[in-house]
Amino acid sequence: MRKTARFFVLFAWLLGSAVHVQAQTATTGSYPSKPVRVYVPAGAGSSLDIITRIVSDRLAKNLGQPFIVENKPGAGGIINMNALRRMPADGYTLTLIQGSVAAITPFLYKEATFDSEKDFEVIGTIATTPMLFAANASFPAKTLGEAIAMSKAKPDTIPLGNTAKGSLTHLANEILNAKSGAQFQIITFPTSSVVLQSTIGGDISILVDGVAPLIPLIKAGRLKALAVASETPVPGFESIPLAKDTVPGLNISGWFVMLAPKGTPEAITKRLNQEIAEIMRSPEVIARLQELGTYPKVGTPDSALQLIRSEKALYGGVIKSIGLQPQ
Repeated sequence: MRKTARFFVLFAWLLGSAVHVQAQTATTGSYPSKPVRVYVPAGAGSSLDIITRIVSDRLAKNLGQPFIVENKPGAGGIINMNALRRMPADGYTLTLIQGSVAAITPFLYKEATFDSEKDFEVIGTIATTPMLFAANASFPAKTLGEAIAMSKAKPDTIPLGNTAKGSLTHLANEILNAKSGAQFQIITFPTSSVVLQSTIGGDISILVDGVAPLIPLIKAGRLKALAVASETPVPGFESIPLAKDTVPGLNISGWFVMLAPKGTPEAITKRLNQEIAEIMRSPEVIARLQELGTYPKVGTPDSALQLIRSEKALYGGVIKSIGLQPQ
């Protein structure tokens, strides 16, 4: 009797395992069998929108189904993230977001109730956009180190520009002051174009922004590069010093990560990660991204999750230290 009972228990377990394996195989083997939607928390024509379309077009070509981009801008990415977490966890709705949506927005908005670690499956990072510190062409300092020394000698007299409070550029400037011991006067502007014009005109001595809008102005001699806050030199602009060589740990970049609703099968997220890694090795894709001041940064889902955690800890700490409260 006991042998018969054990037999049926074993048989049931084997049958369940077989069904699970077949289901997983069917899920990944046929995926995608219909169009996939990719949400973007930015407007059409924005850098993120363009990057998403580059990746989506390649995914469609490689996987044989349309990857349809849907723009859901507004509220620091909250609209986009809330829409995604309401969707079925079947791999047919994804999002590509800026790292700031995952790591900064939750600290700035009371309505940002989502948790990028708990509410979504992480597929992987896509690319990165380094932050660049640049100065007015006639500013006396030629390097970031010289600028820091000037700010220490005359505290709160050298204006350092950025966009809105809580933005990546604002937090980058706060981190610069904190890590270097500098005492720049941080000035906030409503848009990056106003910051640029104010720096070119000499009202602001230094600004920080992504490399894309700054490189043409540096080439034209209207701004001068002080340092780029990336781990490695910017391809094609290796002569620009690394900020971390002057201020250890000053590594600040925008980055992009793809997510899916919580519960999306691991086999699907891994397959998408592998496809994206292949796409990011394409010389054509690399060249198109570089036009946007963006560079491939692909890792495993686990490494992307660790990046989200570390960036949340970094920016959450900075936001708390400067007293910004969620609105």
